[in-house]
Amino acid sequence: MAQTVQLDAQIRAPCRKKGAKSVRNAGRVPAVIYGHGREPQPMSVGAVDFDRLLEKIAVESTIVEVTVGGSTVKALIREVQRHPIKQGILHVDFQEIHAGEKLRLEIPVHLVGTAEGVRNQGGILDQVLRTVEIECLPADIPERVELDVSALVIGRSLHVSDLSIPKAEILTDASLTVATVTAPRVEEVAAPVVAAVEGAEGAAVAEPEVIKKGKIDEEVTEEK
Repeated sequence: MAQTVQLDAQIRAPCRKKGAKSVRNAGRVPAVIYGHGREPQPMSVGAVDFDRLLEKIAVESTIVEVTVGGSTVKALIREVQRHPIKQGILHVDFQEIHAGEKLRLEIPVHLVGTAEGVRNQGGILDQVLRTVEIECLPADIPERVELDVSALVIGRSLHVSDLSIPKAEILTDASLTVATVTAPRVEEVAAPVVAAVEGAEGAAVAEPEVIKKGKIDEEVTEEK
């Protein structure tokens, strides 16, 4: 089942760029919560608290119980905007969820086991796909989906069609590769250059004497 965490938020007035900067200068992150027919509600969350939260959850699949304005709602984190240089968080989007309302979300794919092709053939395991999109009710959100790669040998792959998630529909293309084992890269070794040295260093290699056919014929004639 999906992990559930708590987060306190404060209502804030809709603001422009300067107002958002003031919120950040006060050690908070501008945010908004929307969904289920409600008007988007501007709010803010503590920057330090939210950073710590992100360190211990799978963002895509964790249910966040947001307490704001005296009430608590369940939500998913839909987007975390970060500064391209400073890496600080600029804005967070939350989507309110309800028990009987199906959701579409991304969940992480976790590989388990040691592939046969790695263990006994020296291959390299490559995880091509790290998340898949699913549709399910909030109560059925899995924290992640696991895929056993133990039997995977060199040259073989596992696909989305090999995944199984109870009470959820997988929306990602079933033919996409999730993991594969490739052969180890063979480094080409240059053939050593053999240099014959005769006399002084760098002297040319002596060529074998070529005995011409005419000379052999003359020697045979003289012997007769």
